[in-house]
Parts: sequence; C-alpha cells; structure tokens
Amino acid sequence: MTRLRYLLPAFTAIRTFFNTLHRMAYPFLGIFARSLGVEVDVLARLLANRALAGALVPFIFPFIEPRGRKFGMLLSLGLFLFGMGLVVFWPTYPTLAIALILGTVSKYLFDPSMQAFLGDRVPYQRRGLVLALTEMGWSLAFIVGVPVAGFLIARWGWLAPFPLFGIMALLSMLLLFKALPSDQSRSATSTRLYANFQTVIASPAAWMGLGIGLFASAANEVVNLIFGVWLEDSFGLQLAALAGASAVIGISELGAEGLVAAFADRLGKPRAVALGLLLNCAAALALPLLGRSTVGALVGLFLFYISFEFMLVSEIPLMTEVMPKARATLMAFNIAGLSLGRATGAFLAPVLYGIGFPAVTWASIGFNFLALVAVRQISKKLP
Repeated sequence: MTRLRYLLPAFTAIRTFFNTLHRMAYPFLGIFARSLGVEVDVLARLLANRALAGALVPFIFPFIEPRGRKFGMLLSLGLFLFGMGLVVFWPTYPTLAIALILGTVSKYLFDPSMQAFLGDRVPYQRRGLVLALTEMGWSLAFIVGVPVAGFLIARWGWLAPFPLFGIMALLSMLLLFKALPSDQSRSATSTRLYANFQTVIASPAAWMGLGIGLFASAANEVVNLIFGVWLEDSFGLQLAALAGASAVIGISELGAEGLVAAFADRLGKPRAVALGLLLNCAAALALPLLGRSTVGALVGLFLFYISFEFMLVSEIPLMTEVMPKARATLMAFNIAGLSLGRATGAFLAPVLYGIGFPAVTWASIGFNFLALVAVRQISKKLP
C-alpha cells in the first residue's frame, strides 16, 4: 500500500494529460481546422470515427492481459508518445488524425490496465476511494488541462500542446518502468489467448454489468450532445456563456468524483450506482422546468452531470469485482459498452431534439431505467 500512495498521483496525472488530448479536440475544433486548411466537418467526422476505437479494445486486450498490467500501461504510453512525435515533427492533417486516434487507443488501453492493477491490490471495500481518485484525471482535464492547452495555443499556435504531451508521456514511461512490479501472467500462452474473452462473453453477470454502462452512457449522451444547442436556441448564449456551461460541467464532475471517494465504499457500490441513476433521472426530469431561465438551465445541467459522474465513477470499482480472473479484459469490454452507449445517444439526440427537448430528457430517463434493471440483477451477485 505504501507504493500505491506514490503511484496514485502518477496515475491521476497520466490520465489528466491523456484526457486533455481527448477532450481539447472539441473546443478547439475550429482552430485546428483553420490552421490545417480543412473543413470543420472533416475534423468532426474524425472525432466521430475515433470513438469507434473503444469498441475495438476488447479484441486487443486478449494479447495484452496475459503479459501483465505493467506491459499494458507502458504499451499505451509508448503509442501515445509515438502519436505525439508524429504530429510534432510532421504537423499535417494526416499526422494530427493519427495522433488523435492513437491518443484515444492509448487512453482505452491504459485505463483497463491501471484499473485491473489497482483491483488486484486494493480490497474491494476500499476500491471506490482509490479508483475515484484516479478518475479525477477526467475532470481535471477539463478544469486544468484544456485551459492550459488553450493558453499554449493562443501564444504559440495549434501545435504547442503536443510537445508537452510527448514529454509528459516519456517521463511517465520512465517512472512506471521503474516503479511498477513485473507481473506477467503464467497463462500467457497461445492456447489461453482468448480464454478471458470467451469467459466474459459467456457470463450473464458480465453482460448485466456492461448493460449498466451502455444504457447510462446513452442516457447521458442524448443530453450531452444537445445541451449547447439547447442553451443557444433557448437563450441565445454566445461562446463565452457556453464556455461557462462547460466549466459548470467540469466542476460537477470533480465534485462527483469527490463524493464517490467519500461515500461509495460506505454505501456499497451497487447502491451508489443505483442512487446515481435515480438522481440522474430526477435531474433529467427537472431540466425542462429549470430551463426556463439561464441560471436555472445551468443549475439543471450541474445536477445532471454530477449525478451521472457519481454513477459512472461508482460503476468502475463495481465492475472490477464482477470477474476478478478476467479483470482487465472485462474493463476493456466496459469501455466498449460505454463507447457504444455514447454512439447510441449521439445517433438519437438530434432526432429526439427535433421532437422537442422534453423528448430528449424522457429518453434519458428511459435509458437510466434500463440501467437500473441491470444494477438490480448484478447486485444479487456482489457485496
């Protein structure tokens, strides 16, 4: 546990710069497009396509998990460093596309390896606290990482954040290479390569757990994709006000991660997930009512995002205990489920918004209800 006290801040820092690259593409989309001489919709399609990387992770992980958690984390950092090096030395649209895709793949390889590493070493009763601390890398990317990237871009141009990302990846590789214990699995043989993959596919409990993330992320994404348009249509908010809305989301995410650290282990992970889903339903139901004023709309969004993030961060330690013998592979499947949920929500959001914003919120509630059914089923099998 002494070693973990030093590794946890390192894991959070690594996830912060991984997530900063992932999240900064959205607010700076226009700047990248103008600087590289391409249309905005070209970059938008690139961002949509990179999301598909999450669905591919379960097919990659059977080659990684038998080689150990350390191998998975170092491989992800190596791929990230390679991507940053490409765009730094050859700053063109194709290399930016490769860097963004490799950045996403790296994130999706690092997270399950890190979560499985902590799941192997931290008792389930304390795992909510530990994993919530690492999840702060998601909100810190929005609160700290993206503004820093924006400052660098404003001073030195669109390329400026990428050398910094590369340096941080290199330093992180050296640190983890020295600090992490070797943990190659004894089952790293070709005959066992897809054994964990097959075990996950055959497990009803795994499917119930994956359903939680899939349905809940769809519930979040139908609102997430449309909230900026809704605020602009309803109140004519301009860029600065929309940036303020983004800050509200970042603060709510950080608050939720703190709440999980404080309460998820005490409540029990299934109860914490169910509570987050119920509160998210209440927030979705209140959004059209609160949305009659700008301040009310921002309060509603704060409640919606803090409840979703509380659910999501509580779901991660829950999933680490569903199949301990195939922990990293299942966490990779969990990323795929979250990605497919987001894709589902993104596909439905414009259609629902065409009907009216209440249709968006009711769809969110419906998806959350399906996630609650999955929580009820899996809670019978977990502490």
